[in-house]
Amino acid sequence: MSRTYSGKDVVKALQRLGFTVFRQRGSHVFLHHLDRNVSVVVPAHRELKRGTLHGILKKMGLTQEDLKKLV
Repeated sequence: MSRTYSGKDVVKALQRLGFTVFRQRGSHVFLHHLDRNVSVVVPAHRELKRGTLHGILKKMGLTQEDLKKLV
């Protein structure tokens, strides 16, 4: 993973995929996709760590190239 993403970038990309923000607790944004019945927690940090981003992408079934297109 060469590019770093902020939590704000990832939240915007997920919203483009149909996820909705249903709550936020502190710096963590909870998103849910009703059709796929998937929930994702994204920390709203300036820069997401590589493992955190990888876990989010794996849970959504996306690749980094998919994320680049959405951001």
